[in-house]
Amino acid sequence: MTRTKPSSIPDPEPLEANKWLVTISIGFGSLMASIDSSIVNVAMPHIRGSVGATIQEITWVSTAYIIAMVLVMPLTGFLGALFGQKRVYLASLIIFVAGSMLCGIARSLPTLVAYRAIQGFGGGALQPTQQAILRQTFPPKEQGMAMAMFAMVIMVGPAVGPTLGGWLTDNYSWPWIFYINVPIGAIGIFMTWRFVREPADVLLANRARAVQQRKNLDIAGIVLLAIAVSTLQYVLEEGPRNDWFESPAIRTCSFVMVLASVTFVVRELTATAPVVDLRLLSDGTYCSATLLGGVMFAMLMGSMFLLPLFMQELLGYNATQSGLALMPRTLAMIPLMPVVGRLYNRVHPALMIGFGVLLFSLGSYEFSHVTLESSVFNIVLPMVITGVGFAFLFIPLATVALDHVPRAKLADAAGLNSFIRQIGGSIGLTVFATLLERYATRAGSAVATHVTLLRPEVWQQMMGIQSLLTRRGMDVVSAQWASLRALAGRVVLQGMVLAYEKVFLLQGIVFLGALPLLFFLKVDRHKHGAPVELPLE
Repeated sequence: MTRTKPSSIPDPEPLEANKWLVTISIGFGSLMASIDSSIVNVAMPHIRGSVGATIQEITWVSTAYIIAMVLVMPLTGFLGALFGQKRVYLASLIIFVAGSMLCGIARSLPTLVAYRAIQGFGGGALQPTQQAILRQTFPPKEQGMAMAMFAMVIMVGPAVGPTLGGWLTDNYSWPWIFYINVPIGAIGIFMTWRFVREPADVLLANRARAVQQRKNLDIAGIVLLAIAVSTLQYVLEEGPRNDWFESPAIRTCSFVMVLASVTFVVRELTATAPVVDLRLLSDGTYCSATLLGGVMFAMLMGSMFLLPLFMQELLGYNATQSGLALMPRTLAMIPLMPVVGRLYNRVHPALMIGFGVLLFSLGSYEFSHVTLESSVFNIVLPMVITGVGFAFLFIPLATVALDHVPRAKLADAAGLNSFIRQIGGSIGLTVFATLLERYATRAGSAVATHVTLLRPEVWQQMMGIQSLLTRRGMDVVSAQWASLRALAGRVVLQGMVLAYEKVFLLQGIVFLGALPLLFFLKVDRHKHGAPVELPLE
């Protein structure tokens, strides 16, 4: 008697034919989650006024979202095995849209923070699940193109977020930065339900794994992960504002984070059905590509923090202008991504990644020469250079990282990969923000030692300012004090310029230090349909 295929298992054959519909369907949610990581930042002053929060308190609107999102990312494979990848994506998208609506109607800080956490819980699984579904949908020879589509969503979001947020806030009101997710999310929910199908082999493997997971539910792993992630994010977010280990709360959270992290690693390596499969890191290609991805996001988030701050505080741009000034990087990346995706099968990914690292370092070097007199061209050129660099970085990294991972484990690998990228971005943001503050203090002190009234040029500047103020009606004594304050302000300003230059240069140097990881990247060219293997070593 012939056994027929159960109707609950969809035929995987139509997947390749509908790959572009699948790509568009699952792109909506990931794009919104990516944009919402940065869209709130430019609206913070308006939100703070509406909910009556202090500057210290309002930061939790972003912190709650990041903590919740990062907590869910490594659980993507675990949840996908239990409930199915498509169901997890749909449920996450529904939670994200519901959280967005709640954020828009929130009128107090506690409710807004709680709703942002709900939004983050929904957004956390969207990007890893999208990456896994794309890898399972596109044929092996088109994996580079699949990750090009993924990269366009992940990399464009942080660049578009500030500009879109500024425009919506300036022309409507801050709740619309959340309400805009509702219609877009509804389209994504319908298209995902209608067009996305899970491959039969992945469904069968997940069902078998789900049976084992239910018998050996790793509750301890989930609890330890929650403690480790939440305390780590708290330390990274609040450390710079609380003078790091001078704060008892930071010291306590750091201790708890280290203890929970070590215990979590031991638990996951010994558990029968671990909630996060850390054994994936034993593969050299996956481990090195994932670590490089973490370093790349540290550089990306660091520059996304430094550049708008430099343009707003030193060059006098407003929020919308600084957001638009970041667009050349995105505009340079978008047309290149499909090209890089096609090149993946012909050029060894290590060579492309190395080229991207060199371009980013070159762009950082150019940024380190930007001054208060720099023209728009002096800012746009390094933007374009780093944009091209990121195009050659992200796609090969996202593709080669999962090259040796079995199809049934793609969701686990993508979740862990996204988690490390996000943690890398948080660490980069914190480190460069802290270094900027310290370098500015030191540079300001160094400049101040050379600004003395005993120097003729300093005396002439002060007298020029004093003369200008007296001509405008200020008395002599007040003009003298005002001119001294003006000189002090120039000292602080020049100190900030020097600090930015130093941090930009440091970014490029640090990224070059990650180049040795490229030697661990191994690619199966026959799997991707490439004609020849291009060895790196």
